[in-house]
Amino acid sequence: MNPGIASRVDQIFVILQHRIAELFPAVLQPWVAMILGVVGIVAVFPGIFALTTVLERKGLGRMQNRLGPNRVGPFGILQPIADAIKSLTKEDIVPRTADEVVHFLAPVVLVVAIFLGYAVLPVGRNMVLLKIDSGILFFFAIGASTELSIFMAGWSSRNKYSLLGAMRAVAQMISYEVPLLLAAVVAIMMTGSLSPTAIVRAQGGFTGFFPRWYVFTPWGFAGFVLFAIAALAETNRSPFDLPEGESELVAGYFTEYSGFKFALFFLGEYLGMMSIAGYGITLFLGGWGAPASFLEFIPSWAWFFAKLFLAIFFFIWLRGTLPRLRQDQLMNFAWKFMLPMTLLNLMVAAAWRFLGEWFGTGILAEGVRWLLCAAILAGAYVALALTLLRRQKIAARSYRYAD
Repeated sequence: MNPGIASRVDQIFVILQHRIAELFPAVLQPWVAMILGVVGIVAVFPGIFALTTVLERKGLGRMQNRLGPNRVGPFGILQPIADAIKSLTKEDIVPRTADEVVHFLAPVVLVVAIFLGYAVLPVGRNMVLLKIDSGILFFFAIGASTELSIFMAGWSSRNKYSLLGAMRAVAQMISYEVPLLLAAVVAIMMTGSLSPTAIVRAQGGFTGFFPRWYVFTPWGFAGFVLFAIAALAETNRSPFDLPEGESELVAGYFTEYSGFKFALFFLGEYLGMMSIAGYGITLFLGGWGAPASFLEFIPSWAWFFAKLFLAIFFFIWLRGTLPRLRQDQLMNFAWKFMLPMTLLNLMVAAAWRFLGEWFGTGILAEGVRWLLCAAILAGAYVALALTLLRRQKIAARSYRYAD
């Protein structure tokens, strides 16, 4: 493809935004451009959420040898519209003893906080709403407020199941927020910047046909795996969906929600999943970068959303594959395995940097550095896993039958 045409296709949404903004007076143009960016975020990601609900239900149905939605529209593709109409028309039931103001604000705070996280997410070249140097810090700071909204929902419902579900959710999110943040720090360390755009650009370029993404380094691969596990727990996805344990807590912190408020919690959960997946892509998978040099003619935003859909498929696949953990297993895994591994990965990333300065450049020096760092992480993983398994004293299961 002609480079000029490829560049225009890549920047088509940026060009369209500028053309529309130019129709207004110069004083209003920055505000109009920002409003258009907000409209794009509010339109695109909820649209992906609607599509994801169909794909997840049909995908899980395929994995479990049953049918998914197939009645509303061709192949059930209009099921999200039917669900939205149902949510809007269902009666909004609020417990008589509930704190009505806090009960109403909880889902609103959750969705608003998650939408704010998209403001600094680069979804393509020159496609980010707020260009701030501390974008990653902004994302984690805003993400922490979702825990407040969940506790607001459980406390305001005046229901013991809701309160216990909220306390369980907050404990889980705080526990896994620590390794999530530490897993992201390695990418920040190697880039030397908190800007998501700078982190993506630092992963630009190719070695032959292959990209220089952080995930292709030992510390980057370990950081990506740890980030993905913590992201599952932060978004209450299987096998970490204990806040919604129907056998003990009914529906958890949103037990007393119905109608559109329940739909907001549902929307918030999926938007949070896509947001944290987008930052995982930004930190370790090159963001909007192409996976090979001969594929750079494809628009950058297309690569970002292709990676995002692969991440969503991975989340759906895990939900249909892994059973739910127990609460004690979940907390032990966070503090006894995830936290030590993320701290060790920080030291390995530092060693990677200094070994590169000591050994110099070259294929042999790069190979030695790669093997040393990979050996440290693999050895720590095996030693830690064996130690934790030994302490659990797992024995053969025995069965007893009634006389």
